[in-house]
Amino acid sequence: MSKNTLTITDNRTGKTYELPITDDTIRTADLRQIKVADDDFGMMGYDPAFLNTASCRSAITLIDGDKGILRYRGYPIEQLAEKSSYLECAYLLLHGELPTEAQLKSWVDLITTHTFVHENVKSFIQGFRYDAHPMGVFLSTIGALSTFYPEAKKVHDKQVRMLNVVRLIAKVPTIAAMSYRHSMGFPFVYPDNELSFAGNFLAMIRKMAEPRYKPNKVLERALDVLFILHADHEQNCSTSTMRAAGSSLVDPYSAVAAASAALYGPLHGGANEAVLRMLTEIGSIHNVPTFVKEVKEGKGEKKLMGFGHRVYKNYDPRAKVIKRLAEEVFEVTGRNPLLDIAIELERIALQDDYFIKRKLYPNVDFYSGLIYQAMGFPTDFFTVLFAIPRTSGWLAQWCEMLDDSEQKIARPRQVYTGSAKRDLPESRHNPFELERSR
Repeated sequence: MSKNTLTITDNRTGKTYELPITDDTIRTADLRQIKVADDDFGMMGYDPAFLNTASCRSAITLIDGDKGILRYRGYPIEQLAEKSSYLECAYLLLHGELPTEAQLKSWVDLITTHTFVHENVKSFIQGFRYDAHPMGVFLSTIGALSTFYPEAKKVHDKQVRMLNVVRLIAKVPTIAAMSYRHSMGFPFVYPDNELSFAGNFLAMIRKMAEPRYKPNKVLERALDVLFILHADHEQNCSTSTMRAAGSSLVDPYSAVAAASAALYGPLHGGANEAVLRMLTEIGSIHNVPTFVKEVKEGKGEKKLMGFGHRVYKNYDPRAKVIKRLAEEVFEVTGRNPLLDIAIELERIALQDDYFIKRKLYPNVDFYSGLIYQAMGFPTDFFTVLFAIPRTSGWLAQWCEMLDDSEQKIARPRQVYTGSAKRDLPESRHNPFELERSR
């Protein structure tokens, strides 16, 4: 039986090195022993964008992109979307196991009692311009919360840590709704703690003059399912940002603000907005074949948005759930005409060898924007809707990172490609001295 090691021969020196393999990985720090001279730094791995480098060990989320698998703590996402609730999934991500009935009730009650924010937060949000982007307002306000809870800096105190985890999960929908109402010029709505997590969010978004807002049960459940699907997704850009920021032992509000800033980018949280723009540009199912042809030929920088994924090389399992969910939502809201274009585009693309060979399948963004649009959310609010559930995933990853004895402050290496040492000319004068002599 072969040893669980990797043998490397350095052809520059002829030396052979044996590196241990654990979980099908080697430690890149073990490469440091490979040197040409004793005073060399040692060999490093070079991996732009971390395409094949694991930065942590995690027991939270599993993605098998080739098989189209996504699991939270071992549970398939399809089963959780059908039989669970978002707050139950948040508990699962944070604690590692599904709650008992009593634990779930206690957890929901705990979250519910922390939904309100300090009145000064209202003044903070009102200080933004009327046309400020809701995501900019959201992430700024989340970061500002660290000043309201200075004890949150005690990140190694697990009791303090969990209290602020609860606060964040409870308050992000409130702050999100306030950012929306500010952008619309509407008065803020206080949380209604008699409603569910998703129902309360819809009430804070939609309530106007009625004494009490009653959310549509189909839309309430649809939003809760979307929250489940977006709760965590392994070491993506915003999650790795959460871990990197958190590794400095900063408070969780600042770390979530950093993760939210990463999510703000169009290549991450803004992808479903790009899908809607693409479908609107196509305009009709009759134009789909021409559009696909132009994508394949690279004409006019045409891109097939919502297809393909860095990780998935198969059908994104979340996209299958959302596609079914869209039909349920449209029975209430009316059918979004862009859905027919999306279905036709998916049908043609999945039968075309060009896309099949490149393993370009619909991802979660392909249909989620259609649902958000049908529910009346403006496109610039989509990323905020993404951030609400992802907060629980970020926090679960943050807690895991803090408890991992192998983790240190994030500090990637670089391969320096700049100039060698060079000296300033002797004739050069100090600009400060010249300024002082005038």
